[in-house]
Amino acid sequence: MPRIQFIDVTFPPSNLPSSFDIESRLKRHLHQLRLKKGAAREDFMIEDSDRIKIRQRAEAYLNAIARASGMGHLDKGDRKRLEVFRKGAELKAVETEHRADEIASALHTEMPWMAEATERVWKDMRASVRNGDPAPRLRPLLLVGPPGIGKSFWARLLGDKLLVPTTVIEATGEPAAFSVTGSQRGWGSAGPGKPLEGIMASGIANPVVVVDEIEKAGIVESNRGQRFSLSEGMLPFLERFTAAKWSCPYYRVSFDMSWIAWVMTANSLNGLPAPFLSRCPPIHLSALSAEDLKGFATREGARRGLPDDAISAVHEVVAAIDKPQLVSLRSVVRVLDAVDQAIHRPVLH
Repeated sequence: MPRIQFIDVTFPPSNLPSSFDIESRLKRHLHQLRLKKGAAREDFMIEDSDRIKIRQRAEAYLNAIARASGMGHLDKGDRKRLEVFRKGAELKAVETEHRADEIASALHTEMPWMAEATERVWKDMRASVRNGDPAPRLRPLLLVGPPGIGKSFWARLLGDKLLVPTTVIEATGEPAAFSVTGSQRGWGSAGPGKPLEGIMASGIANPVVVVDEIEKAGIVESNRGQRFSLSEGMLPFLERFTAAKWSCPYYRVSFDMSWIAWVMTANSLNGLPAPFLSRCPPIHLSALSAEDLKGFATREGARRGLPDDAISAVHEVVAAIDKPQLVSLRSVVRVLDAVDQAIHRPVLH
């Protein structure tokens, strides 16, 4: 599995001595120095003034190494957390165009109504293989369509097929701007963003990151009156060259976030600014047809091991609906859940 240098710092040697070890060495050196100068035995004693100087020199040495690494501004805890990137981060590859075809075929089989999104990903995967990229270079996707057609479900399925982790950020349920980018110290919720946290946890630099209902993300305002919007904060992530040197506001060092597969979902384009839309032209998706819903019920029912007559009963429920476009995949899943529970209901004695 290929690896990349993910963080723009120089890690100090892994066998770097501790402050205690350095101070012990300096004390021994001081003893030897005084011995060579013919000092009397009572002069071998380490005075408080000696200890202060030794401690200062040990701290100065370690601080100089930290500054040279690019992490001198971080405390020990943060430096330790970033140690996971000492050997870089992994990339999950799509080795051949044939493998790209298999992934696209599996996506289309599961969710044929998402054909335009699947085709975009398919072309990007094949292009990456031809270019010799160590992993797929997937352009940011903005999926626009009515609720309940499976936009975020498709994104999770994409992560499953690529064998990479998937991080989902609900733009309506949290301060999504900071959830994506992180926030600098001084904010009440200071910390790294979820995409970076996910990469730190998995060690994989090309996850799928889903930002759900992005058009509904609010604007975060600090105590000082600074306003921060999600669409503005995401702009550096959506250009490959700026993403490759993205500066984290929390750690204040640069990371290579250019391999992330971004999937944004929206019900409309209302509120999304032109600079954002220019970086990820929207893919417009239609409501589901009755055949789409039946096909999904068939595949999901088979995956659950439901008998054919149970799946046929779900088809009858879908067929009885006058306006299938008002029915979502969640509705079908709830019907399948009910059927599944009825079949496996324990027998009462």
